[in-house]
Amino acid sequence: MNRDHLRILLPVLSLGILLAAVFYMQPRAMSYFGLNLLFNLAVPVALATIAQMMILMVNDIDLSIGTFVSFCACVTATFVQTDPLIGYGILFAAILVYAGMGAIIYARGLPAIVVTLGMSFFWSGMAVLVLPSPGGSAPDWLRTLMTAKTPFLPVAIIAPIVIAVVMHYFIKRSSLGVLLRGVGGNEQAIERSGWSVMGLKAFAYGVAALFCVLSGMALVGLATSADANIALRYTLLSIAGVILGGGEFTGGRVSPIGAVIGALTLTLAASFLSFLHLSPDWQIGAQGAILIIVLAVRLVFTRREALI
Repeated sequence: MNRDHLRILLPVLSLGILLAAVFYMQPRAMSYFGLNLLFNLAVPVALATIAQMMILMVNDIDLSIGTFVSFCACVTATFVQTDPLIGYGILFAAILVYAGMGAIIYARGLPAIVVTLGMSFFWSGMAVLVLPSPGGSAPDWLRTLMTAKTPFLPVAIIAPIVIAVVMHYFIKRSSLGVLLRGVGGNEQAIERSGWSVMGLKAFAYGVAALFCVLSGMALVGLATSADANIALRYTLLSIAGVILGGGEFTGGRVSPIGAVIGALTLTLAASFLSFLHLSPDWQIGAQGAILIIVLAVRLVFTRREALI
């Protein structure tokens, strides 16, 4: 079994074990309505995880994703609802700012962790300016889309599958995806080949911003309103989802399918811990313990493979 297979196998096993445990504890969850409740927030979490994956793929890390998704949610619940032209213009400008941030980080040799941490305060402040108190409303089309009754499987499962497949073909099969992974693996070789590493990093950040915008919109479609702090946990959830899905912090080693499975696992873990009647104060720590266990198992298999 090679390392790529291992990246997918462990997330699949962890999701399968959690799902089996939930079905054992709550057999009624094994239904269309039950699956919809279990994975209700999977779509925005999966989109945010893909956004973080794009940043990790080029050897950076983004600590502003949670506040940026919250900002996008606030814009969606206000300007997109009342004045779509202005709302979409603000979101497009935000994507350009994100892409510019990626270019500046590379051009000036700045540590991404510091820049994105600073930007998290900027996006948080902008979210409060747009929506000082919880409120707003979801556009009708968005609410309809997120609550659509699809045949066989709910949108909460179909959408992550589509996201995983599309991003897999983009990252693994397209020439642009290969270049982006090359930036994370050996940016000097990419630069010697005549490609602009700064342009590629800006593109990666721009794509990440696009997925954050989609995440914020999906979250508003599910919650029907917004709040400046609605997605603060998404920063850590997105990082955990990528790592749980087989990604690594360096070398451009990521797995889009694994990242989405990691997001689904973390979403399901919250429901599983609720079924155990675990206090909400302990649930975040328990989710971290699940992540550590999976990573420990992956490390054991990786070292065994290296010895062989």
